[in-house]
Amino acid sequence: MKDTNLLISNGVDINSSLELFGDIDTYNETLEDFNESVDEKIKQINAYKEASDMANYAILVHSLKSDSRYLGFTKLADLSYQHEMESKANNVNFVYENFDELMVEAKRIVNLVRQYLGKEFEVVTNETAKQPIKIKEKAILVVDDSNLVRNLIQKVFDDEFEVIPANDGKEAIDFIESNDTKNVLGILLDLNMPNVNGFEVLNYFKEHNLFTQIPVAIITGDDSKESINKAFEYPIVDVLNKPFNERDVKRILTSITNFN
Repeated sequence: MKDTNLLISNGVDINSSLELFGDIDTYNETLEDFNESVDEKIKQINAYKEASDMANYAILVHSLKSDSRYLGFTKLADLSYQHEMESKANNVNFVYENFDELMVEAKRIVNLVRQYLGKEFEVVTNETAKQPIKIKEKAILVVDDSNLVRNLIQKVFDDEFEVIPANDGKEAIDFIESNDTKNVLGILLDLNMPNVNGFEVLNYFKEHNLFTQIPVAIITGDDSKESINKAFEYPIVDVLNKPFNERDVKRILTSITNFN
């Protein structure tokens, strides 16, 4: 049995996380998701830092911040937030000067998670082959660069809907263009993603008159009035703010299914 005292003694806020997840089994499953995706995320963060690509760097550290808040990694969440704000301000010097501190804490958390899960010696890769998508009678497309967020939503809808994941806006658009979407009840769309962001997907929907065919709800950790107001310039049905719980997700689904 996993010992939560290991996490608590290392500064993890288990109690706040359990308020979101509801039980320790769901929390542990989400830690597994984090463990599987975190290496690739850290690799990409480092690559964007080396390229001084502050726009995509901000998106990735924002994602790391969100994951950390969900899982109770308070210090890592705070450090990631600082990097998000400074990179959005294009403060490259801050990012370079404080990057080692962020990475030390990230690696500490990764090692702690693997110790807790009993996987401290496991080499985790992110090269699992994609399986062909078969759309069931009722499906929801979830577009978010966070594997943790996508899997959380999948757990909520597991028995009722097919959850089709997309890592960014390009994957979402490619899916829509390549598949019959008549059984897709709606889309949960993150705004801040690398490559093709949520606003670009909204523009695509507008240009192709898709809003009446596929209702769109926004997922966002950016609660600035400017971003929210900009999103509502499109005929979206609702906004799901991060961090969210199962009740919030089901509320959004009700908004989507009642849209038409």
